Amino acid sequence: MTNRLTGYQSSEPKVTLNYEDGHNLVLDILTSQIIRVFMDRNCTTNSYAIQGDKHHKTNYTVDNKGDHIEVRTPDLTVKAYDGRHIDFFDGEGNPLVMDYRGRRQALANDLDDEHKSTVLAEGHDINLLGKSDDRHYEIIKSLSPDEQFYGLGDKPGFLDKRGYDYDNWNVDFGQVHNESVKGIYKSIPVMYGLKDSHPYGLFFDNTYKSHFDLGKESENYYYYSAADGNIDYYVLGGHTLKDVVANYTYLTGVTPLPQKWVLGYQQSRWGYSTSDKRVESIADGFAKYHLPIDVIHLDIDYMRGYRDFTWDTTKYQDPKKFVAEMKKRGIRLMPILDAGVKKDEDGYDIYQEGVKKGYFVENPDGTVFVGRVWPGDAVFPDFGRPEVRKWWAKHIKFFADMGACGVWNDMDEPASFDGELPKDLVFSDGDQKSTHAKMHNVFGHLQAQAAYEGMKDATGKRPYVITRAAYAGTQKYSTVWTGDNQSIWSHLQLAIPQLNSLGMSGFAIAGTDIGGFQKDTTPELLTRWLEASLFVPLFRNHAEMGTRYQEPWAFDRQTLDIYRDYLNLRYRFVPYLYDQLRHETESGLPVMRPLVLNYDQDPAVRQLNDEYMVGTNILVAPIVNQGADKRLVYLPAGKWLDFWNNVEYSGKQTIMVNAPIEKLPLFIKKDTILPWGNKVKHISDQPEKVMTFRLFGDCGAYKHYQDNGLDFKYQEGEYNEYYVEVAADGQVTVQLHKHGYQPTYDRIYVETDRGRFEFDYDRKEESYHLAK
Repeated sequence: MTNRLTGYQSSEPKVTLNYEDGHNLVLDILTSQIIRVFMDRNCTTNSYAIQGDKHHKTNYTVDNKGDHIEVRTPDLTVKAYDGRHIDFFDGEGNPLVMDYRGRRQALANDLDDEHKSTVLAEGHDINLLGKSDDRHYEIIKSLSPDEQFYGLGDKPGFLDKRGYDYDNWNVDFGQVHNESVKGIYKSIPVMYGLKDSHPYGLFFDNTYKSHFDLGKESENYYYYSAADGNIDYYVLGGHTLKDVVANYTYLTGVTPLPQKWVLGYQQSRWGYSTSDKRVESIADGFAKYHLPIDVIHLDIDYMRGYRDFTWDTTKYQDPKKFVAEMKKRGIRLMPILDAGVKKDEDGYDIYQEGVKKGYFVENPDGTVFVGRVWPGDAVFPDFGRPEVRKWWAKHIKFFADMGACGVWNDMDEPASFDGELPKDLVFSDGDQKSTHAKMHNVFGHLQAQAAYEGMKDATGKRPYVITRAAYAGTQKYSTVWTGDNQSIWSHLQLAIPQLNSLGMSGFAIAGTDIGGFQKDTTPELLTRWLEASLFVPLFRNHAEMGTRYQEPWAFDRQTLDIYRDYLNLRYRFVPYLYDQLRHETESGLPVMRPLVLNYDQDPAVRQLNDEYMVGTNILVAPIVNQGADKRLVYLPAGKWLDFWNNVEYSGKQTIMVNAPIEKLPLFIKKDTILPWGNKVKHISDQPEKVMTFRLFGDCGAYKHYQDNGLDFKYQEGEYNEYYVEVAADGQVTVQLHKHGYQPTYDRIYVETDRGRFEFDYDRKEESYHLAK
């Protein structure tokens, strides 16, 4: 038998390509810009990334061209040939994703067996083809000289992933993260390409361990390989890179709108939660030094012997009362929740109930698997089963009843102190038995889903969940952080491309531990990290027990004063960040983004690692090198204003910017209007009565969003949209375009170079008028 292409069947929306060896390919046309490529390899096809039917009725044609079969939509063309080679082109015929016709040449093929053994024995990391069973597969694509790669979640390294290789296998990685590390806590197998300036995306929906080589092995091809599973990937088209990213988030879901206070400052340290007095002292510090804050995080010490869903009453005499008292001070408490449940036969109901109902992961012989995590011997919930997720969600109510503001999931790769869990452990894949090998990468994803649903059911509010481990689509349930970084300058440098890549991979709310989690920060590093994080959606300082303290007041007066200034500035920008997150729920585009996402036709930004944009009108160029007090800043097309002194610059050039320790290089696109939040110590649950808008430039327009910032009523139309415009002749207009929420702002100010304009709300006319 051969793999000669013998014909096709078309049954809308699928085209089946028939091959002589019987291994057929299915082209599933979801939209004009999204086509799925599928080959059944006798594996279950549950998608944990994609929920619901994503098909839109799409007109397409299928033609037999003699040497190939051609499938054409208005935006994509697929050409299928013998050998199961398929090539994708955009609507103008530009090549996007082309199958490679040659064979792989592994980097280590020039080594004989003796030298391979010697190199491996020495501990060197080399690529070997290795042995594959009959289910293993590779997908090899042609690589053009001018091709860049982006995405892949929080893989350590640079923005452009070309020339590197990565693993998709969630790992509790406590060592230094750098560009040589193949993977850490998350597996987000979506990549974006610019091939000769033409954008595309590839999403491989496979939860098994997989691998990307993006031109490291060869300048002629890149490839994806998987240990098991069906061939199942999506080609994403679009006229711009923004279109392609939006197509991915259309498939896997957008980050939902958070409660507004989630955008406030958050302070954490492993060790705060040793007692209520310790937590209270941190709150006192923020009050004493006049520093805004919204959340203090509680690490593992608040629990009773590291048991999930417990609160140690020897450390907290009345936890519920204490949480309520902190809330009255404007500070919410965010407790951690680990994946491992303590093995405890004596009075621990979570363990006993889980064992009785068979809710924990098992060994192949049917006994409960026991690993070792913080509580010692521990067992792991089988989150692949819907009833286990419901059970976990039910217990999440414990935190809601305590008044906690959310759930912080950790150690959910899943991690074990005894090393990686065996791949043959029995997990569930829905109603079917499966293995750890298949379910490992979605363990954290499913735990996050359970936490989200539990908090939503218990509170009726938008859940605040943080997770360390994730898969594609986890953004529907949880925010993320980049895990155990270190207090080193290279990790500050890494933070920008890492967060930009997460944003392009669907995670609009993400952050790094400001100042670094492990090792010891310095006043300069902490200051520059805070500045760099000014617009990072998840805005948290977190440190490890035993390291140097890094609260704002832990160093000298200059560090404290600068820290305070930037916390106050962050709160001024919260309304803008909230507007951007609302826009994200509609567009699928991230808040924090690399310049290449906005300017994909500008070659100067394709490998730009130390700048980022917020939406389309703010450009941030942090200082990320020790001792630096000036830097080069590339400004893309347009006119740009220095935020600090209003100096105007033309785009498409690199400028030198002075940046003493107290200055973050920050630029606003000319003729931009931004909301300017009130100076506050905490983000209140009560509606604001006054809003200010600032004009940067001569004229501009802005649409502003307002809701109650807490629950889901906005989905039923309970929100307002304001339109603010400053015309070229100086006329200022404020309009209430959509009125579905009470109350509106009593007063709105618009600040321009010509003065400060005050508008009052007339409730009878439901409109704004210039104050007399």
